[in-house]
Amino acid sequence: MAKVDVVIAAYNAAATIGETIRSALAQPEAASVVVVDDASSDETCQVAAASDDGTGRLRILRQERNGGPSRARNRGLADGSAEWFTVLDADDIMLPGRLATLLGHSDDADLIADDLLVRDETAQEQRPMFLPPVTQVQTLSAAAFIQGNISHGQKSRRDLGFIKPLIRRDLLTRHGLHFDEALWLGEDYELYTRMLLLGGRLILVPAAGYVYTIRPTSLSGSHTIEALRMLRDCDIQLGQIPKLGSAQRKALDNHYSSVDSRLQWRLLIEAVKHRNVAAAAKTFSRSLPVTLFLIKMLLEEAFRRMKPAR
Repeated sequence: MAKVDVVIAAYNAAATIGETIRSALAQPEAASVVVVDDASSDETCQVAAASDDGTGRLRILRQERNGGPSRARNRGLADGSAEWFTVLDADDIMLPGRLATLLGHSDDADLIADDLLVRDETAQEQRPMFLPPVTQVQTLSAAAFIQGNISHGQKSRRDLGFIKPLIRRDLLTRHGLHFDEALWLGEDYELYTRMLLLGGRLILVPAAGYVYTIRPTSLSGSHTIEALRMLRDCDIQLGQIPKLGSAQRKALDNHYSSVDSRLQWRLLIEAVKHRNVAAAAKTFSRSLPVTLFLIKMLLEEAFRRMKPAR
């Protein structure tokens, strides 16, 4: 029955890691639950050890220095040997039956992802992340997945960058794939996209029980300029994979432009702070989509400042 290695990369997660581990160990299909403590300064390791259920499936590894989520996940991936592998964030949980539900589709895919449930840090109720929610099994092409990682600022959206799929280990081994350790943002996107461009099959199913926790202090909510730059440029590397189709290349170009728009906005803000007119002007010279995005953001900022305080 045990077919899935669950890897939890943890950094200063003592407040949440216990619930996370218990939710993973409650899945009978979990062959192992590997916690990789990324050089935490709190009691993450001690809390993790206290969450052991005595089945021998929990393993705790400690990094000597903080190396980021990709390095921690790669160590956890190398530690396991089950047919499937999945990531569980250190402040998220899996509801009972999630792995069994996903494995029910294992004959049809190399990546099996489910719609996500979301909870706020201070609330227990859960709500769908994707709008509209996923109501039936869908096969997603590489181009569709890439496009699904582009935020359009709309209420109805599916941000596929948040999915936590089961991954068939054989596909990783066959192509020598792993999380890009240079990336501290979008490492999931880069790996999943590379797998799909190399022929992997991804299916998306209705919510099976991955509960994503929204926290104001989450790393996913604050990106450095360099992290955005590296996420943007990974599309160039992905574009070098041989024999890509026109739809795949167009999707990569669109994703590159979307991330570049966010990057140039950050660079524009820095230029204005330092009163660097040349640097500010340079942000408008990238492309027409970037220029239009910057104008839109400036107008929104102007309207926001014009609103009377309540």
